[in-house]
Amino acid sequence: MALLLAACGGNSGDGADAKSSAAKQKSYQWKMVTTWPKNFPGLGSAPENFAKLVARMSNGRLKIKVYGAGEVVPAMEVFSAVSSGTAEMGHSAAYYWKGKAPASVLFTAIPFGLNAQEMNGWLHYGG
Repeated sequence: MALLLAACGGNSGDGADAKSSAAKQKSYQWKMVTTWPKNFPGLGSAPENFAKLVARMSNGRLKIKVYGAGEVVPAMEVFSAVSSGTAEMGHSAAYYWKGKAPASVLFTAIPFGLNAQEMNGWLHYGG
């Protein structure tokens, strides 16, 4: 997340006001498709909260329009929609992608899996 927003920042470090600097820079409108119904408690509201956070952190330069399951693509087509460029972002669960990327199941919400520190260690040191 920080890398994405830093890449969009473009601040030269000259101390210019961030808002006036952002006004001169290009803005972006991205689509996020989700596996969840719009406003579904928890999983459905998280993408909306993320979109608001990104808009605030980018001074409005990156706006994300969130689409619930079935609004742009069917729920189980999120991976394909992002892969093909239909949407720039997707919010889903990696276990739905097993047929397209078999290793994806290692990065999903399975019970009794690794905690955050263990997962980072496994990723960093090659498992």
